[in-house]
Amino acid sequence: MDRLTVRQRVRIRFSKTGDLRFIGHHDLVRTLERLFRRAGLPLAFSQGYHPKPKISFPPALALGLEGRNEVLELELTEALSADEILARLQQATVPGLAFHRVELVPPGTRKAQVSRVTYEIQVPLDREEKVRSRLDAIGAHSRVEMTQQGQAVERNLLDHLLEWSLTDGRLSFTLRVDPRGSLHPREVLRMLELDDLEAQGIPLVRSRVEVV
Repeated sequence: MDRLTVRQRVRIRFSKTGDLRFIGHHDLVRTLERLFRRAGLPLAFSQGYHPKPKISFPPALALGLEGRNEVLELELTEALSADEILARLQQATVPGLAFHRVELVPPGTRKAQVSRVTYEIQVPLDREEKVRSRLDAIGAHSRVEMTQQGQAVERNLLDHLLEWSLTDGRLSFTLRVDPRGSLHPREVLRMLELDDLEAQGIPLVRSRVEVV
């Protein structure tokens, strides 16, 4: 087979933690592109006057949030094994970026679409009871204001907040990802009167990105 005609899509699970949580999405993209080149990955590029590596990213993390199980897809011009790609990434990585798993995407498979994201934050012991009471009050008629297509609209909360739990002081909640507009995780913290926790040094973490 002509190696120049090979197109291999790969799906990569990684984490962004530490000081890297304070860099924006565009800076993260540039950091990863440099890292992929340093790892010697044979990246495929788009056509046109300003070719870019063919990389698909998840919804951008808000500044200050850690991502513990992020996902991206990229396209290569040579067929490499998942183990070799992972080894190259782990050798070339920088502090705050860790690579956990690489999957080879079968030819003809559509690009991954993010459907749900899960966030976690530690709740102080003296505030657990109040938070639990607010969670128990969430019902079918709960409303939330959010931005869709640049406009403030009111929506049913349960259309966007899919799951939630508070176990051993760890609050976990899962949000639907909607291309028309999604509920921001910090809005959930505001509704639960927990929007001061990050200022106290308690990190909000995106712990899972689910794709279909």
